[in-house]
Amino acid sequence: MTLDVDTKDCTALSDAELAEMADTVTDGPAGFDIGLLSKQAEAWVLITQVRDAAKLVGFSFCTLERIGGTPCLLWGLASVKRTSKRDQILKALISAQFRRAVLAFPDEDVLIGTRFIDPGAFAAFKGLEDVCPRPGHKPSGEERAWSRRLAKRFGAEGRIDDRSFVVTGDGMATGVFDYEAPKPETIEPEVAALLDPLDHARHDVLISFGWAMAEELASKYAS
Repeated sequence: MTLDVDTKDCTALSDAELAEMADTVTDGPAGFDIGLLSKQAEAWVLITQVRDAAKLVGFSFCTLERIGGTPCLLWGLASVKRTSKRDQILKALISAQFRRAVLAFPDEDVLIGTRFIDPGAFAAFKGLEDVCPRPGHKPSGEERAWSRRLAKRFGAEGRIDDRSFVVTGDGMATGVFDYEAPKPETIEPEVAALLDPLDHARHDVLISFGWAMAEELASKYAS
């Protein structure tokens, strides 16, 4: 399968593209709609879109920035269409944004942060180091501090439990990384349990992050 991948400034998004995004996520569990998508276009810097035969099959809002001096790639609202090819679509999205991270932060480790509502979305963190939260791991003080920093960055300051990384929702849909595993039965129960506390009706989310190491980024995405 040949996928067309494009990353551009959110300011270049057209109304037609936003409408196309809304069409791909209609009735999805994340509760995305055209109003939320429009707000994301204003709140984030970059948008990556993946097309298969000219049809939109995945997209992700993101920004590259420093938080307290630390290089970060933050994923806002993202969605991968529920098709049999979703693994390839996810990989294409991530690869495009990691290439941007290499250009923005050469020779530096980069923190990747986002919000999940489905355990299958941890597939987006494949290959990252020190992913938090993770089964059997007690977060350190610095990791808990990062969860609070990210919650603040995502507009949820004061609503995060920095031990479970669960953000209490305010009843409104928010910009999560919307991805479901092709075979949910293969997800480890311990990983799924990390999201058990979420109240989906309240739109709770799980703050998650991991580290893309400089050597790994350079070897895979610098060329």
